[in-house]
Amino acid sequence: MKILYIVIAIILVIALFSSLYVVQEPEQVIITQFGKPIGDPIKIPGLKVKIPFVQKVHRFDKRFLEWDGDPNQLPTKDKRFIWVDMYARWRISDPLLYFQRLRDERGAQTRLDDILDGETRNAIANHKLLEVIRNTNRTPEQSELEARDETGLELIDVGRDTIRVEILGKAQHRTEDLGIEILDVQFKRINYVEEVRRKVYERMIAERQRIADRFRSEGEGEASRIRGEKERELKRIQSGAYRTAREIMGNADAVATKIYAAAYDRSAASRAFYEFLKTMETYQNTLDAETSLILSTDGEFYKFIKESQSR
Repeated sequence: MKILYIVIAIILVIALFSSLYVVQEPEQVIITQFGKPIGDPIKIPGLKVKIPFVQKVHRFDKRFLEWDGDPNQLPTKDKRFIWVDMYARWRISDPLLYFQRLRDERGAQTRLDDILDGETRNAIANHKLLEVIRNTNRTPEQSELEARDETGLELIDVGRDTIRVEILGKAQHRTEDLGIEILDVQFKRINYVEEVRRKVYERMIAERQRIADRFRSEGEGEASRIRGEKERELKRIQSGAYRTAREIMGNADAVATKIYAAAYDRSAASRAFYEFLKTMETYQNTLDAETSLILSTDGEFYKFIKESQSR
């Protein structure tokens, strides 16, 4: 009899603990009875009571959840292949509908893969590459125009953010009957496939090289201009210096001639001495040690020699 009471007590304790459960702050709960949901979802945290062994607690997160897509190679409207990587944030808006349609988070993630990947593929296929990678019709920098030899960038009707909003709207519409709400969708990365990326890099290198060559050409032209100005200025300075030197020499010769003339006019002795000096200077400048000189008796040099011997 005592054993029976112990068994009953144990059963009552187990039943008591099985009838109590706690709803945490970030949770929302669905109670099922024999596999079927009963009552409304429980979203208020606290200690709750259920029928033990008959009712089961299913817990779902109230917080924002993450969806991280796999990178996919997608074609654009103009037949360009690009790698697109997306991510999204979502939450369980209707736990009962969510439980009935998706059961758990794994089922929700699988369904989101189908919806978001499909809408992304459709959106990329309906728009050109420029519309996917650009966001607005911005005004290009001057260096970009010079690199492309263009006057502007090609205008686009929609941009990347518009495509993102389009994907978000269509995905939200498709998840209305799943008990979940997609809060946001963003492009994580958009990149060219390897073949296209290599061509883009080659074009970028060529553009930068063309700009560098233009700068070098402009620099060489400016250097040539500076060198030309330097040569002209140097010739002008040399010409002015030569003209000044010739003027100084001419003035000096004029002064010397004036002095010689004044000395010549003073007396006969002075004139004779002047003639003698000038004659000696002439012979000094024209004769050397190897020169043979034949003098005429009528020459000035001969006359000076004879006069010096007679003295």
